[in-house]
Amino acid sequence: MEYPIAGACQCGEVTYQLNAAPLMVVACHCKECQKLSTSAFSITAVVKAKDVEFQGQMQKWQRKADSGNINGAMFCPTCGNRLYHFNPEEPDIIKLKPSNLSDTRLIQPTAHVWVSEKQDWFSLPADVPVYERQP
Repeated sequence: MEYPIAGACQCGEVTYQLNAAPLMVVACHCKECQKLSTSAFSITAVVKAKDVEFQGQMQKWQRKADSGNINGAMFCPTCGNRLYHFNPEEPDIIKLKPSNLSDTRLIQPTAHVWVSEKQDWFSLPADVPVYERQP
């Protein structure tokens, strides 16, 4: 893949550029991610914050995770599309929602997490690490 890769929310009010490859791509099967994605799991590309440049106004929402950490989310206030999640205690890392990239070939999970809450009908691939909860 060639970087940078452009990304945008559904309405295009927030745009961004990913300048380097993700550190990992994770499929999270927890119930909160099922709510977020309105599907069986959510895909997250863990990236260095310095490797992404955002343009446009975003709003923030946050909740406390089971671990006690804060799980913050940045989203477009116009269309509601989430752009990334973050933990304020780890400002150098963001959890990009990569389905809104112009080139989605990088969406190949390198791990599946929270499979203890996964949907029964989903079969996990044999060649990817699997974790019952958060590793």
